[in-house]
Formats: sequence, C-alpha cells, structure tokens
Amino acid sequence: MAKQTIKVKINGREREASVEPRLLLVHLIRESLGQTGTHIGCDTSNCGACTVMLNGKTIKSCTMFAVQADGGELMTVEGLIQNGQWHPLQEGFKEEHGLQCGFCTPGMLMSSYALLQKNPNPTEEDIRWGISGNLCRCTGYQNIVKAVQFAAKKMAQGGTK
Repeated sequence: MAKQTIKVKINGREREASVEPRLLLVHLIRESLGQTGTHIGCDTSNCGACTVMLNGKTIKSCTMFAVQADGGELMTVEGLIQNGQWHPLQEGFKEEHGLQCGFCTPGMLMSSYALLQKNPNPTEEDIRWGISGNLCRCTGYQNIVKAVQFAAKKMAQGGTK
C-alpha cells in the first residue's frame, strides 16, 4: 500500500507522519508520535482506554484511521499537563484514589476533561454519564466520580481549565 503523508497538531505541537491508509489513529499516536499514555484496550471501541480529543471532541482512536485525522488537532492525556503542572483532574485522580491498575485512566481523564469543558459544575449523574463510554474493571467508579468532583471544585476556584 502506498503511504500518505499526514499532518496533525498533537498536544499543541505540529507533527507530520507517513502512514499507510489502514493505520489506526491509536497506533499513529503511540508508535509514530510517541504519546504512549493513550492505551490500546479492546480495538472495538467498547473500553474507552484509547479516548483522545480530536478537534475538541472525544473519539475512540482505535476505531478511526490516522488519515482521517489529517489536518486535525489532537489532545492526548499528555496534553493535560501545562507548564509542568498537573491538571486538576490528574490531581483529583491522585487525591481521591480514582485509579487502581491505571489502564483505563487516560481514557477516563480525557472523557472527564471533555465533560468539564462543556459542564464545569457537573452533578454525579452528569459525571457518570460523561464517563459512561469508558470501562473500569477495578474501581467501581465511585472514586473516579469523586476525582472529577475534586477537579470541578478546584477549577471553579481558579484552577486550570
């Protein structure tokens, strides 16, 4: 197959890659662009571990071809850190014990980030709905909800967006 050169902006940085048309976006992100925080879980869009943002919307990168992101702006979990400072969501996951094995965490963080961008003061129900596309086998979700509430509170008090 003939390779195609694509350009993406990932976590604020312009990047270019030569890809086969069948390459999944998750593999571009991890293998070509070196952003290994995005996890590969199920390859069927069920688990949400590969959730990233493309042009401001969450997507499951295991179900999209890299060429479809050409010219787009990607944000991965690595993009949450700004100027060496953790995002309030990352702090919340630490403080509220929102992770155990950590496999689902990048996708949970990205889905939660998208939720807080749309709804800075979510209810517990809003949070549960916002992360409903992400599976966690360890936590029972309660501490994840607490982590998002922690972040929302911190952001309302003038923390990072």
